[in-house]
Amino acid sequence: MAEEKQTPTPQVNKELQVQYDTFKRTLQTLSSKIGELEGEAEEHKLVLSTLTDVPKDRKCFRMVGGVLVEKTVGEVLPTLQTNSEGIKTVLGQLVQEYKKCDDQLREWQTKNKVQIVKS
Repeated sequence: MAEEKQTPTPQVNKELQVQYDTFKRTLQTLSSKIGELEGEAEEHKLVLSTLTDVPKDRKCFRMVGGVLVEKTVGEVLPTLQTNSEGIKTVLGQLVQEYKKCDDQLREWQTKNKVQIVKS
């Protein structure tokens, strides 16, 4: 007799689709946040490079909670450097999380023998 090939039930297919959608949504969210933080990191880099050559006692304005606050370059530079380092740290963590989630998706696909069909 020929071996019968097991086909997944519609319920199993729905569950797999929900799991796949969850993975993709998570990856999309992480990707979006990474892009957002990369933009912020680039802005911080640009401002830091501009303010580095400016006299420390020159006044500048900084947006804090939607309000412009007048400060000096000397007061703003350390805060900007700290923020920039924090953004880079978080960005690194998000990239690691993205890679981990992507690896989990690939393992899940292999484990469940899921092939992605694009229409």
